[in-house]
Amino acid sequence: MEYRRLGRSGVKVSTISLGNWLTHGGYVEEQNAIACVRRAYDLGINFFDTANAYNRGAAEQVLGRGLRAYDRSSYFLATKAYWPMGDGPNDRGLSRKHLIEQCNASLRRLGVEYVDLYQCHRYDTNTPLDETLRAIDDLITQGKVLYAGVSEWTADQIGDAVTYSKEHDLDRIVSNQPQYSILYRTIERDVIPLCEREGIGQVVWSPLAQGVLTGKYRPGQAPPADSRAAAGEAGSPIRGFLGEDILTAVEKLRPIAERNGLTMSQLALAWVLRQQNVSSAIIGASRPEQIDDNVGAAGVTLDPATLTAIDEAVGSVAQR
Repeated sequence: MEYRRLGRSGVKVSTISLGNWLTHGGYVEEQNAIACVRRAYDLGINFFDTANAYNRGAAEQVLGRGLRAYDRSSYFLATKAYWPMGDGPNDRGLSRKHLIEQCNASLRRLGVEYVDLYQCHRYDTNTPLDETLRAIDDLITQGKVLYAGVSEWTADQIGDAVTYSKEHDLDRIVSNQPQYSILYRTIERDVIPLCEREGIGQVVWSPLAQGVLTGKYRPGQAPPADSRAAAGEAGSPIRGFLGEDILTAVEKLRPIAERNGLTMSQLALAWVLRQQNVSSAIIGASRPEQIDDNVGAAGVTLDPATLTAIDEAVGSVAQR
């Protein structure tokens, strides 16, 4: 396993991390989910990511049970808050009330005394930025949170937060969690340049484009029966990657992966990790053997010819 610093902080995290957005607490049977956590840990993954909103807290509970066998200091645990956790007017967002209440609730569900990384799951236009940043700083002062992060914030929003934290001597954001893959590159335009300047690392989600970059979806063929696409989930992010033009382009990655002795998943992850501002790429897994394959991307370096071939294969369909 390869380890990188999380932004400019001193902590090191595995370049492959395990998330449980679509798996724990519902989609995958609990014992299998826990088996995935344990396989990840055994393979050197020390970074585990979840959120309070994933299955309304059930995902945190399963992850907590999966990690209970290990010394707390041996892994890096991240969760998030923003999305609704109830029907009340204060059961959502980034207000001081919601953040502090949900941090305490997450600690109970995870069965730990602190989380390493607490992330604002989206930007809250209804809460003053200073209220959010001061609430998280207070949680850090209390020892319930060690580092602050955000998810899917724009460059301007991150920049505003950095400026305010500098001016008021608050603990600064160390990470951003955006979507990033061979097929979705929007952060390269302005988020990554800003974060490189400010020492903020990317912890990217969907590096396999919802599974499309694994090669299991083929042009002109129905999705595999056990896949998320076949389930027809309304609003699923995978729908944006299932166009025939995209699937045809992704097929061109297959021989590139084979020439490099990699699976398509490993090629896609290695491409994401070529970017040094990426501290870690979050994978999901419903079976332990999927983790074995993904971990094979750690430490892989793609040569310039391979990077050019990837761009030629999918450049016309990649979102920038």
